[in-house]
Amino acid sequence: MKVWKLGLTCVVLALALVNAPRAQKSSGNAQAWPTYGGGPENTHYSLLRQINRMNVKQLQVAWAYDTGDAFEGSELQCNPLIINGVLYGTTPKLRVFALDAATGKELWSFDPHEGRKALGKYRNRGVTYWQDGGTTRIFFGFQEWLYSLDAKTGEPDKNFGTNGRVDLRLGLDRKDAKNLSVGLSTPGIIYRDLLIVGSIVSETLPAAPGHIRAYDLRTGKLRWIFHTIPLPGEYGYESWPKDAWRYIGGVNDWSGMALDEKRGLLFAPTGSATYDFYGANRHGDNLFANSLLCLDAATGQRRWHFQTIYHDLWDRDLPMAPALITVTQNGRKVDAVAQTTKSGHIFVFERETGKPVFPIEYRKVPTNGV
Repeated sequence: MKVWKLGLTCVVLALALVNAPRAQKSSGNAQAWPTYGGGPENTHYSLLRQINRMNVKQLQVAWAYDTGDAFEGSELQCNPLIINGVLYGTTPKLRVFALDAATGKELWSFDPHEGRKALGKYRNRGVTYWQDGGTTRIFFGFQEWLYSLDAKTGEPDKNFGTNGRVDLRLGLDRKDAKNLSVGLSTPGIIYRDLLIVGSIVSETLPAAPGHIRAYDLRTGKLRWIFHTIPLPGEYGYESWPKDAWRYIGGVNDWSGMALDEKRGLLFAPTGSATYDFYGANRHGDNLFANSLLCLDAATGQRRWHFQTIYHDLWDRDLPMAPALITVTQNGRKVDAVAQTTKSGHIFVFERETGKPVFPIEYRKVPTNGV
């Protein structure tokens, strides 16, 4: 599946091999793309083998779906899901849709604008799917709202939050949060009965903090929160000016997460603090900005962290979710987590301990003058 932008029209294209036998209906994770990034490990890898290096040149368009939602400067960053023969995605105006993956026929569409004109530019990378027996749900973010939709009909789940949605500005332990911008550009990740989400917030003050939160999948109730800008008494509080948690924003996981389901470990990369190019109002190392966090997925408790840069002044956000991999070192297989940075470095750690797999050296830089 490939998503292209053609002129002013955003189109989803399905490609198929010439004279190839029709693939069997998707069933199970090996035949589908059930999660943003391909799976909770975020390896972007599929076990499907029908298309390979030898025959890829034979691909032709099998069907096309025009979202009809393009506008000047619009984007289509969505990474569609494929589950049980259904494709789920979002349009540039953040309409959620479900298609028959074999034919491109629209099965349903949900418009969070509720008839109002879509204003501004939206950035969204897709949705999260959950199933429990016969109950199936699609979770996605629209502006400050986290929605839960029935995956079969596209209708909001009335049992989730208020009329099918939760206000992401609430539960941030900041009195001014209701007046701040908080959204969800990258889909959350599911662990047991929890939907764990990061956020996208302003990079200029005033800005909301980028705390990581877990919600009950059925009710939308907040189950745990990890303060990426520590509150008094929490680990890392001393790395900020006194009461910085009251006014500093950012330090948000906007690029996605990875999950080790077996160990119950969540890996979340964070961005810089706000302002992202100015730090005179936030002296110190500024934990947990620009860090890879390892959290207990059930409770949100910190297991370990690694900060890639202290007191960032150059917007060096960790720009993508880490990948869970296995490496062989000195004849020993190591379950690891690999985090890529904007500077092109890849940091690799043992998942359980945070011990670097390869040597890491911190270097001091001049701090006198600009």
